[in-house]
Amino acid sequence: MQKEKIKAPFFVVNPKSFLYGNPLMELARKADELAVHHAIDILFTAPSTELVNIVQECPNLVVTAQHVDDVSPGASMGKVSIESLVDIGVQAAVLNHADHPLSLSTLVHIVQRAKQKGLKTIICADSVLEAQAIALLQPDIVLAEPTEQIGQSQISSRDYVTSTIKKIKEINPNVLVEQGAGIRSEKDVEELFRLGADGVGVTSGIVKAAAPIEMMEKMMQAVSTINRERK
Repeated sequence: MQKEKIKAPFFVVNPKSFLYGNPLMELARKADELAVHHAIDILFTAPSTELVNIVQECPNLVVTAQHVDDVSPGASMGKVSIESLVDIGVQAAVLNHADHPLSLSTLVHIVQRAKQKGLKTIICADSVLEAQAIALLQPDIVLAEPTEQIGQSQISSRDYVTSTIKKIKEINPNVLVEQGAGIRSEKDVEELFRLGADGVGVTSGIVKAAAPIEMMEKMMQAVSTINRERK
């Protein structure tokens, strides 16, 4: 079932390509349970080959593609269309990640088509200026993540986090702002929310943890704590 709107505070589990098959499904099933237990929106990204299985087994997750191409159904080959994702029940897609940078004109086109088809968009921004420009496109979420911080051992600076949120909201107060670099613990998750983030996304902090599921549980408990405080 498609969600009408992602609610803050939300959490994003982004295993990238670290996990696939049974280990990925194990993490997704646990995230699905936690989404119900904590009553929070959890976006779960996965490679295209894994999406349909997660959709079928995890009805409480906002299943999210890690990329979508600017193509319509037709003669293209090796591309992923918005229509193909929506058809299998995927609810959102990440755009403009450092691994898949897109031009502004391409982003405009994809966001417009995604809105028509009911697919939510999360657009990555490498700088405050890029984040402001992206906010004008009216995606559902802007992911403010300096490329050099991806996979590092500390979160973005307080100044970067607060200034990014402030400037994005000045351009578009309706867009949700996600922070997602260098997060290693539930304390990092809580700090980013207290600095004003609407959502937090994690990769290495979960998949490289000694006990990934336990770490995910701790992080989602932090989101739940923030959720109760904001009500």
